[in-house]
Amino acid sequence: MSLSLNLPNNDGSASEYRLVGTPIGRPSTPPKFNRIAYAAAHVVSEPRKDVDPWGRPAVDWDATIAFRRHLWGLGFKIAEAMDTSQRGMGLDWAGAQELIRRSLQEARTVPDADLACGAGTDHLAAVDARSIDDVIKAYEAQIEFVEKNGGRTIMMASRALARVASSPDDYAKVYGRILSQAKDKVVLHWLGDMFDPNLAGYWGSAQFEPALDCVLRIINENKDKVEGIKISLLDNAKEVQLRNRLPEGVLCFTGDDFNYAELIEGDGKRYSHALLGIFDAVAPSASKALASLAAGDAATFRSIIEPTVPLSRKIFEAPTQYYKAGVVFLAWLNGHQSHFSLPAGLQSARGVNHYADIFRLADKANVLDKPDLAVARMRHFVGVFGIE
Repeated sequence: MSLSLNLPNNDGSASEYRLVGTPIGRPSTPPKFNRIAYAAAHVVSEPRKDVDPWGRPAVDWDATIAFRRHLWGLGFKIAEAMDTSQRGMGLDWAGAQELIRRSLQEARTVPDADLACGAGTDHLAAVDARSIDDVIKAYEAQIEFVEKNGGRTIMMASRALARVASSPDDYAKVYGRILSQAKDKVVLHWLGDMFDPNLAGYWGSAQFEPALDCVLRIINENKDKVEGIKISLLDNAKEVQLRNRLPEGVLCFTGDDFNYAELIEGDGKRYSHALLGIFDAVAPSASKALASLAAGDAATFRSIIEPTVPLSRKIFEAPTQYYKAGVVFLAWLNGHQSHFSLPAGLQSARGVNHYADIFRLADKANVLDKPDLAVARMRHFVGVFGIE
């Protein structure tokens, strides 16, 4: 007998939904990919220990690290302490330091585990930044911490820099200084303002072409220190423009949670690697798809990954910065944490109809790993909203 439950509809009614998906099995050993694939991982809150849930929410470190083991076991690298971890949106720099320390320590105990760590300027409030030098010092402090703990750096976009910079030259000065001092190659991070409105006008322009010229200038002037750049603009044409103009040896990492399937597969000449928040939510599917692509089976890659795209577009729909709620919702439905709550109470940023849509799309994409558990938890969840 198929599983079913009542779910709300957008018109205020409720109706029965019958599950149709088939869970994706886990591999016995971590697979090998022919694309570099970073999963940006979330943190698990500890609501029973929250003292100041909006200011310094408690973190369940055991569950948080266990989730990283889950991702490593599926063949992913981890992009640590990034926006998926609610960086600057529930996880402050003190919490990020603890997360980075713990993850780097755990990685040393897991064969072939790899991660890179987000370093930004979020301990410097944008309103407190007075000069470019303030931004440089903030970046230096965070990168020094990552390197001191044996980590590699993803240089996150800076709200403070967006506030104080007056021209593309200011961006070139900051990035040039930081990259010249970096111990290892760095991944740059182009995060669109749909993810963070405070980053509007990054790279010195609100227009794409001048911004692209600025970031390419920075990369070309520092290409020996740049591993690649993650671009998260939710616009595949813009990513392809960047990808086609990158210098030899500098990688493009897609952060496009709307169009990642086609960007990872590529156009026959070039392709994107991946640094994606959606991989947190669809990890078994993405792992199997990437392993198929590495084996030369593009048809299977498409058949597995393409059904996850409508789900991802729902999770990342506007206001996009609240996508973390959908990611954690699926982690709860799939049994990776015992509760559905986020640091800073961010689960309240989406409504019950949004979560019902995620449930339906996750089932159709074969992303509900434990259907019985998912149905039981979803029944409890919608019951809170009066749906029996």
